[in-house]
Amino acid sequence: MVTSIHVLGSRQLGGADRFFIRLVESLTRAGHPSLAVIRSDSPVVQELSPEVEQVHLPLASKYDFYSRWRLSRLIRERQPDVVQTYMGRATRLTHLPAGSRALHVARLGGYYKIDGYYRHAKAWVGNTRDICAYLRAQGLPSERVFYIGNFVPTPREVPAAESQTLRAHLGLDDNAFVVFALGRLVEKKGFLDLLEAFAKLGPAVGGRPLVLVIAGDGAERERLVQATNRLGLTERVRWAGWQNDPTPFFGISDVFVCPSRHEPLGNVILEAWQHRVPVLSTRNEGARELIRDGDNAVLAPLADPAGLAEALQKLLDMPASERQRLADAGWNTVQQEHHESAVVAAYLDLYQQLRGGA
Repeated sequence: MVTSIHVLGSRQLGGADRFFIRLVESLTRAGHPSLAVIRSDSPVVQELSPEVEQVHLPLASKYDFYSRWRLSRLIRERQPDVVQTYMGRATRLTHLPAGSRALHVARLGGYYKIDGYYRHAKAWVGNTRDICAYLRAQGLPSERVFYIGNFVPTPREVPAAESQTLRAHLGLDDNAFVVFALGRLVEKKGFLDLLEAFAKLGPAVGGRPLVLVIAGDGAERERLVQATNRLGLTERVRWAGWQNDPTPFFGISDVFVCPSRHEPLGNVILEAWQHRVPVLSTRNEGARELIRDGDNAVLAPLADPAGLAEALQKLLDMPASERQRLADAGWNTVQQEHHESAVVAAYLDLYQQLRGGA
């Protein structure tokens, strides 16, 4: 049995936060008690299973000395085997007290600034091989940098009535061909590129009205809605807002698009594959590592609406059987390389390996 404390300073519910939830819950279910240290104003508070113990700290900024003191005291009291931190703020605030037997593992899902935030950890986990290469290039000891990917949950069954209600809510015809995109509405996610690409496509696919559904929220929302109107897409785009459970949306989708200009991994790609939805992604960092172009998904040029439109048209023109082949290959990729059991086992193996070398 491994006991662990997991520290997250975010107050969002993005990819890293959702993975935090999944990993802490999975470790707990597997008989390895895990304590979640999070902000009281984080949406993670409500999303975590009641099985997971929570401690709430301000984690207000990198200069939050009260939280740093409370974390050290908590580690001293609980004496965990592992303290795992997520992203910069939580890692900077976490310092093991003198005499602690715990191991500090910093998990990174992006190309973050290392100096002043990460060097004091015992080991570093990157969720892509390219992030691991970046960490080594920053001078972190190669033998203590480890690659462990993410996993996504098995989708729940969505009743037909729920899908029909969602279609009605979105104003979709029963035979609409749905292109789905999901994420925070911020510039790096490339939603403006997607809108401009979609405007270059015809209004129908095989006689079915072509509709773009975007689920998410963020600082760019108003600008994107204005662009939708400017591009003449008002009747062809549906804004669904933020969705804590996107499963029903995947269920009504014919294809999924990740238009990101910058995406270290791309949890949304894994989610789409897990739902057996064919995927198109720009050639961002994560997609280049996950996708074998033409095998398990289709790749499009980065930050290039015309190139994105061409790639999307290619996907739409495929026979349904070919799109299904891509979806099945994506699903197989998740089962083989990003399955919950394999990822949890990799973390437990890492903890044991580090304990043996402590």
